Amino acid sequence: MKPLKTIKEEFPIFRHHPGLVYLDSTATTLKPQSVIDAVSGYYERYSANVGRGLYPIAEEATVKFEEARAKVAAFIGADADEIVFVRNTTEGFNLLASTLGTFLEPDDNIVVTEMEHHSNYLPWRRVADEYDAAFRMLPISTDGILDPRKLKNFVDRNTAIVSFPAVSNVLGTKVPVADIVKKIKKLSPDAAVLIDASQVAGHSRIDVSAWGADFIVFSGHKMFGPTGAGVVWGRRELLDILPPFLQGGGMVLDACPDQSPAGRACPNQPSTGRTCADGPVWKDAPHRFEAGTPDIASAIGLGAAVDFIGSVGIDRIEKHEQKLVRYAMRKLVKAFGSDITIYGTDDIDRHAGLISFTLAGIHPHDLAQILGEQNICIRAGEHCASPIHRKLGLSATARLSLSIYNDEHDIDTIIDGMTEARRLMSNS
Repeated sequence: MKPLKTIKEEFPIFRHHPGLVYLDSTATTLKPQSVIDAVSGYYERYSANVGRGLYPIAEEATVKFEEARAKVAAFIGADADEIVFVRNTTEGFNLLASTLGTFLEPDDNIVVTEMEHHSNYLPWRRVADEYDAAFRMLPISTDGILDPRKLKNFVDRNTAIVSFPAVSNVLGTKVPVADIVKKIKKLSPDAAVLIDASQVAGHSRIDVSAWGADFIVFSGHKMFGPTGAGVVWGRRELLDILPPFLQGGGMVLDACPDQSPAGRACPNQPSTGRTCADGPVWKDAPHRFEAGTPDIASAIGLGAAVDFIGSVGIDRIEKHEQKLVRYAMRKLVKAFGSDITIYGTDDIDRHAGLISFTLAGIHPHDLAQILGEQNICIRAGEHCASPIHRKLGLSATARLSLSIYNDEHDIDTIIDGMTEARRLMSNS
């Protein structure tokens, strides 16, 4: 296992920006050299398309691409043919909304929670409107606790889809996924249950069997991988019945056009008895959902990110982040007392590695800008999660988020920076 004390050396961005305090890993994690090398290695050594060419570098690209799929599958306890590569979580949920939406019937309803990221909120609102389905939002407590007892008031036999996050990207509260899924399935056995795992992947363990959900979506760039590589995991029997999301090259077995003369033998599959008038035949999942040339380099980079996480240890990563959250909570309250409001649960065992807060006397945007001038990176705003901010009566929060390249010195540094920011604002 890699020693955590020297893990920063694996991330070249710290050499280019000495003294950088990066506390925005919830938005995107930094990239280790091994991931950067994997991406550049594709472009330098075997930059060819996948699934098509019969020459050596094309075959190598295809092998590396599918190896990455297998690595991601093993990472979450799944089979490789259940892994669909997309660009990001947003595309993943749009894929599922557009395909699952075709199965909606009159009187169906869709359920999400008040703490959704827009990527797991807006697609379902669109589909509900498009198919005239009821759209319901499960309430949560102000500390981000999703009370399983309230499920019965929102989930019923007409619930077709339930989608919720494993961790709130604002409150940092961990949701007991397996327990919630089990209760949903009891209330509505036929409902499709989807999990936004964006804030879990790369931070704590995912086991698709233990969770019991039907679909799980996450982004590679939040788990040390490159941008442009996201993942949809789905139960194979469900992926097999979903229609394609996009249509084009690479996702079709037989693309004979409908407008060809009826009765004409299909040139691609003459022995099947099919005619061009019969229309296209799609590939099996997952390739049915990967139309066109994928982001090959990013998928390969995601495979390298999985290797990197394995070399550190996912349980060690989670333990390290929890230790830092505990330290940060204590130090922030000690430094600012009643002037700081920290949102989310104060139960550290249920708190992921991010903290959203407001500080009296300074707007979150001003705080983030002043800290940025001190080489300290945090996020400020609604964090693409308007519903929870509306519930809290806030226009914005400041958010710091942690990863393995952070340490207690980073926490001390941001507290010093926040103190300086307040001084500057009070003098302005």
